[in-house]
Amino acid sequence: MSDVLVFDRFTYTYPGAETAAPALRDMTLTVGEGEFVVLAGSSGEGKSTLLRAAGGLVPHFHGGEVAGELHVGGMDVRTHGPGELAAVVGSLFQDPETQVVMGTVRSELAFALENRGEPASAVARAVEEAALALGIEHLLDRLTHELSGGELQRVALGAALAGRPQLLLLDEPTSQLDPVAGDELIGLLRRLNEEWGTTIVLAEHRLERCLSAADRVVALAAGRIACDAAPRDFLAWAADTAPALQTPAARLIAAAGLSPAPIGVKDARATLRAAGALRTSAGDRQEQFPPARGASHAAGSPPSPPPSRHHGDDDSSPRRLPFGRRATTATALRLARVWLEPRDARAILRDVELRIAPGERVALMGRNGAGKSTLLRIAAGLLKPTRGRVEAAGRVALLLQNPNDYLVHDRVGDEAPAAALARVGLADLADRHPRDLSGGERQRLAIAIVLGDGPPPAVLCLDEPTRGMDRAHKDDLVALVSGLADAGTAVLVATHDPEFVAAFAQRVVLLGDGRPIADGPTAELLSGGWYFTTETARILRGAGHALDPDAGAALVRARLDATARAASQ
Repeated sequence: MSDVLVFDRFTYTYPGAETAAPALRDMTLTVGEGEFVVLAGSSGEGKSTLLRAAGGLVPHFHGGEVAGELHVGGMDVRTHGPGELAAVVGSLFQDPETQVVMGTVRSELAFALENRGEPASAVARAVEEAALALGIEHLLDRLTHELSGGELQRVALGAALAGRPQLLLLDEPTSQLDPVAGDELIGLLRRLNEEWGTTIVLAEHRLERCLSAADRVVALAAGRIACDAAPRDFLAWAADTAPALQTPAARLIAAAGLSPAPIGVKDARATLRAAGALRTSAGDRQEQFPPARGASHAAGSPPSPPPSRHHGDDDSSPRRLPFGRRATTATALRLARVWLEPRDARAILRDVELRIAPGERVALMGRNGAGKSTLLRIAAGLLKPTRGRVEAAGRVALLLQNPNDYLVHDRVGDEAPAAALARVGLADLADRHPRDLSGGERQRLAIAIVLGDGPPPAVLCLDEPTRGMDRAHKDDLVALVSGLADAGTAVLVATHDPEFVAAFAQRVVLLGDGRPIADGPTAELLSGGWYFTTETARILRGAGHALDPDAGAALVRARLDATARAASQ
């Protein structure tokens, strides 16, 4: 097996960061042809930089200082730039918005192939196959600037795949995809790897999505390789050395006192069944667990649902939604019979009724293109509804999907007040260039810019705020939005990250086809589903409404204790 990617004592420092530690330090790594490698590590540890180097962007685009050797497909990156490397490398980075350059989806997928001089018939076939593989064939004639973030991400990936690259570099490729599209993408990557022999290097924070497809996991820490092992061995290493990198399934099994660490849901269920902690009723095929105190609600939710939803005080008849609840008297944000109907196009939002109380923490979920981002834009006043009205108790702050839209200075310290930077954990990066930050760091910087140092907003709307964030920084974000909510700010977050939802949200509103189709307490709405749910809930099939590993482990221990007591009698 030949080597596709070879780092040999490679060291890189971003420009302007000469006094700081290098982003990559003495990196020695070999990836063979046909391997599937997952890069793990906290934000800012070097994962994105490694991928930029493998694609030739480091140092040719970013500049900076380089030492050591790096060969990609037999080419030395010192003498071959991104254009030459593109013959063997396909890349999808954290910002698909910056990669898409053509006006329509079809022309975007064809762009690289046409630049290579491929025959028209070969280009048309490659475009059709890439579109079918990613489920975007219905988007081929759409304008790229009209696409949602998740749709744009799939288009950028399609452009990378159309030329059937020898090496595929992916940086958080599922971060903006709904659960179904994310699972389908990992399945596609596995098929490309197994059937086409494509070498894949993928950086991901939500490791539970991709570990089962990986041959190796390479964990980075401070720009160095901390672990290079098979997935199961990596999980064992993480349990002892880097607990923040454990998957929810691994944390659940460990907290229940069981082993080994599972690679996925099926593996975890097998471990529970072997231990006698998972029992299936022959009548209804549901796992039977005794109730466990404290396990009936999500970690970030109160034991009883807060008051939230009210369909309005006009004479219209409210629609009954699953999990509907009592009205509130105070309102921070209200959308009353809101429609958005672009001329000569299908309605994006359809008769939306939504009320959010001061201090309420609400997650907005739904498939790509369901209208989540549009709803947030209307709430913040960036778009005006064609029908209906929007009412807010004060300023509505909005963080859009692309944090780069907020970055206008050459220095992090000039983007936001020092207090706001400290609030999001970026005080020590004040002298860095914003474009040299990792995706997660840029996301936190954008949050600091939106919040500023003035009075807190009446409503804070966040669109995919966990993109590029590791678990520790997600926990920090939970603490940040919870603190704002405690001070009276209503928080509305559009996200595809159910683990984050379970940690912060009291309530979930599920959008489908431009309107809310379900609205209720987080523990109820995320339990027992197939896609809009956490890994813990999938393992336990919603038992006890347990959404996080600690709550799930409590149920498992209760089952083990009950089994032990029964055996002793």
